[in-house]
Amino acid sequence: MKNNLKKWSSVLLLSVILFACNSAKNDKKVSATKVDGKNRIEILDFYGDHRCTTCINIEKNTRFTLDAAFKDEIKNGILVFKTINFDDPKNDKIVTEYSAYGTSLFFNVIKDGKEEHIDLSDFAYQLGDDQEKYSAQLKQKIKAELAKL
Repeated sequence: MKNNLKKWSSVLLLSVILFACNSAKNDKKVSATKVDGKNRIEILDFYGDHRCTTCINIEKNTRFTLDAAFKDEIKNGILVFKTINFDDPKNDKIVTEYSAYGTSLFFNVIKDGKEEHIDLSDFAYQLGDDQEKYSAQLKQKIKAELAKL
């Protein structure tokens, strides 16, 4: 009985953690809409008030990658990094637009006045705790999108 209770408690705890982090879809294009402004890639890191280690590492490793490999692009506004607290009511509109009700990572690629959302959440969760692999793959993903601008 005691072992069974421990087992179910562990399953419940794991379920709560996974639900709180809400790992989203594979890297996929979500939408394309018309916007004004110069061509750029916005990297959007959605997070909540209560963050797991992986969620914290996603932001840390994204910042690391941008600082190490894309200083010029950040400086001239071709790359923009934004963190957005999905628990803050003032962010309800953008959270709804991206369906980012849990920790999520997106590219918002703006080209020729059109906006395209690319969901990178699965990638971020899979490699979030491995800075070397995360950074290498994020760098490739950013370079591929920059080449399209």
